[in-house]
Amino acid sequence: MRTAFTELVGVEHPIVQTGMGWVAGPRLVSGAANAGALGILASATMTVDQLRAAVREVKSRVPEGTPFGVNLRADAGDAAERAQLIIDEGVRVASFALAPSKELIGRLKDAGVVVVPSIGARRHAEKVAAWGADAVIVQGGEGGGHTGDVATTVLLPQVVDAVDIPVVAAGGFCDGRGLVAALSYGAAGIAMGTRFLLTSDSTVPDAVKARYLRATVKDVTVTTAVDGLPHRMLRTALVDSLERAGRTRALARAVRHAAGFRKLSGLSWAQMVRDGLAMKHGKHLSWSQVLLAANTPMLLKASMVEGRTDLGVMASGQVAGVIDDLPSCAELVSRVMAEAHTVLDRLHESNGQHSLRTLPPPG
Repeated sequence: MRTAFTELVGVEHPIVQTGMGWVAGPRLVSGAANAGALGILASATMTVDQLRAAVREVKSRVPEGTPFGVNLRADAGDAAERAQLIIDEGVRVASFALAPSKELIGRLKDAGVVVVPSIGARRHAEKVAAWGADAVIVQGGEGGGHTGDVATTVLLPQVVDAVDIPVVAAGGFCDGRGLVAALSYGAAGIAMGTRFLLTSDSTVPDAVKARYLRATVKDVTVTTAVDGLPHRMLRTALVDSLERAGRTRALARAVRHAAGFRKLSGLSWAQMVRDGLAMKHGKHLSWSQVLLAANTPMLLKASMVEGRTDLGVMASGQVAGVIDDLPSCAELVSRVMAEAHTVLDRLHESNGQHSLRTLPPPG
């Protein structure tokens, strides 16, 4: 199945595995890439040296020239250094959780890197398209992690109508029917996070995967208690306790988490303050919200790396409530594409029969 997106990045199927922090490491990314999808490494939870090692590990796991991507934080103080790493290592795609600057987009494009920001509003898509982005991933409110409140079915057609670059749909997708639906809206592919998290190639601990598989649609909630921003995740006793906690307790916890993340990331306090300033102005946050943002990577690490469902949060799209198995990336991508082709064939047959019924009788 060829679309504008598959032609742009050189993948076989119009499917993207998103860059989930602590989840989208070399094993998952290479699994997605070997299945013909676009795998994206999550770099925000890696040091620069760790990112370089991860990129090289992915390259060692896939045939030479296989495209994959790296997700960057556009507001990070070392974003330029990470972008240069992408260029030096010959990575095909740079994706961004926030809009990169016009200058950064230009620098990557000049080096032959495909730039694909993720956006959550029509105006953001228009802005990055005007700056030269090659494609956009548009996430509706059904998506996991930080999210908006506009459903994919409403947001996607707005963005498709607003820009003339390939649009990849995210938020609420897990199967071939969803792919066909996205294509019918004008998208050039779909991006999936939770569905790829719940594969056998994912390094997320088994206890955490089991918690996701037990979830119903009603067990997925949106809360601002973790970092002051709307965050879609599984509802757990920890989430309930965070929502009950007062502001003072929440900020004290955030200070501890900031110190822990500084050690993991290798950043100095000065670098973290600079990143905080960039985040504050980029998202128009208060200083207390910036400080609360330190909760996110550490609480995600507790679950996604350490397997502590009692101490960590579990970012999740609403589709977690309809997922009940753990296929490999190869099995998942093959299944999605087979379902998509079956749906398209049925639609073609149905439309053909309908057309015959509307023809005038012979003679």
